[in-house]
Amino acid sequence: VQLQAFGGGLVQAGGSLRLSCAASGSCLDYQLIAWFRQAPGKEREGVSCISRGTGTTYFTDSVKGRFTISRDNAKNMVYLQMNSLKPEDTAVYYCAADPNIIMSDTTTPARYDYWGQGTLVTVSS
Repeated sequence: VQLQAFGGGLVQAGGSLRLSCAASGSCLDYQLIAWFRQAPGKEREGVSCISRGTGTTYFTDSVKGRFTISRDNAKNMVYLQMNSLKPEDTAVYYCAADPNIIMSDTTTPARYDYWGQGTLVTVSS
């Protein structure tokens, strides 16, 4: 499985960006796809995830109401729509995938078998 994250960039506070994660390989290996982010000097943080099969989603509290996650199974794509961006959203964003469909420990990086290369999101104040 290979994951490619893209769509990052520089945006002003209050703006929007849409990140995309392209998955290749056996879809059985990416039943749960998540977005993590890591700001300089901070630990990697789970932001959101979505079940490829059921569409069940999860969001960390700090992005609820601002971010949405969606998937297009036909294209093997997952999207993270980020609205009302804040400077504290600045980070490198990674997509990750796991073959396990169980929605538990979704914010634990260790549960994910596959990782994309990351895309930088910078929100200016």
